[in-house]
Amino acid sequence: MTEPSGRRERKKAATRRKIADTALRLFLEHGYDAVGIRDVAAEADVAVTTVFSHFASKEALVFEQDGSFEQRLTRAVTDRAPHEPLIPALHREIQALVRHCLTDEAAPVWRMVDASPALRAHEESMMLRHAESLATAIAADLDPPRTATACRTLARFVVDAYALARDADDPQATVDEVFRMIEAAWEATHPS
Repeated sequence: MTEPSGRRERKKAATRRKIADTALRLFLEHGYDAVGIRDVAAEADVAVTTVFSHFASKEALVFEQDGSFEQRLTRAVTDRAPHEPLIPALHREIQALVRHCLTDEAAPVWRMVDASPALRAHEESMMLRHAESLATAIAADLDPPRTATACRTLARFVVDAYALARDADDPQATVDEVFRMIEAAWEATHPS
């Protein structure tokens, strides 16, 4: 008898979560560079191949919620209320994401990311990918449509607002300031 796909998916998700939680704990306790994939696999009681079946790289273990970040951005566009303006919806979502990254729980993770060139490079690559997904969602949602350049630029600025705020002395004020500029630029691209 075959196992139901719902159960299989729950088990895979639980294994992924266990691996990510174990890795993050080890990275924070011993330092990112001091912990290898074999250490993570041994501590999580899984094979190294299991780790790599869930995560493409060691860096990906740190950014386990990567997909969630991207989904939240695209859903801010696609799930907003009818006639709700695009920019305020994105502003609200970036504010929520920034609040989350500033929690006491997240702070040590961001300090670790900032201290590691490999993690910073992975984060930059990840943010570019998020911006492309967001640009696609924006382009598909707009009526009247905007140019691909306008959609991609908006998406990059939105993602950059998050990155700038995370490093700012006053993150919420930084998001507000960046979004004032984004809104002005976006309005300037409105077709006549």
